[in-house]
Amino acid sequence: MITRTRFKREFLTKYFPADERNHKVIEFVELKQGGMSVSKYAAKFEDLCHFAPHYNIMEAEEDKCVKFENGLRQDIKQLIGFSEIKDFPTLVNKSRICDKDSRAKVNYYKAANEKRGKDMGRGKPYDKRGKKPDEGGSSGGRGKGDGNCFKCELSGHRFFECPRKDDKCLKCRYFGHKTEDCKKPVVCFNCKEEGHKSAVCKKPRVAEGKVFALDGGDAEADNLIR
Repeated sequence: MITRTRFKREFLTKYFPADERNHKVIEFVELKQGGMSVSKYAAKFEDLCHFAPHYNIMEAEEDKCVKFENGLRQDIKQLIGFSEIKDFPTLVNKSRICDKDSRAKVNYYKAANEKRGKDMGRGKPYDKRGKKPDEGGSSGGRGKGDGNCFKCELSGHRFFECPRKDDKCLKCRYFGHKTEDCKKPVVCFNCKEEGHKSAVCKKPRVAEGKVFALDGGDAEADNLIR
């Protein structure tokens, strides 16, 4: 009479050679969640666990939990690790909940970013003068009437489409260097003199304007105040 143990040994020897079993053991040892959901990872973990006899006994329940937790993605592992769960079904269930919440959060922010990108690329149908972008308006569209690029000050494109890739100084408005590297002197907006900023200027503000005089003929304009 053939015992069950002998039958199992003979069956595995014939239909499941030792090299195949060893391959499954190695696959189990190296198993990681990766891009799988926790449900798929847990199913594969349980399937391969049969080839590692050490993890199939009650005394190894804690070791089984440690092995499963070690293969989880880092974001889920951080949420689960502090709980120190020793019961395998509980660990799988908690990990599945964390995975579901994490994926929902990623999808939410992905959809929000896509919507924001579409809104930024959408031009206004009319400008302040009631003209369409292709009629000479200054809206954010791609038409011929686009406003000037504030980087190169040329029309026909927006600043993030500007062909000029070099730095532009915001002080002298020349290309080729950054503002902090500009060697031109600072000009005070208050007194129009070089060498200091308007914030520390103690001189009276210089006003600019024109006075028009009529002598019965043409009006002549002269800069009287500078």
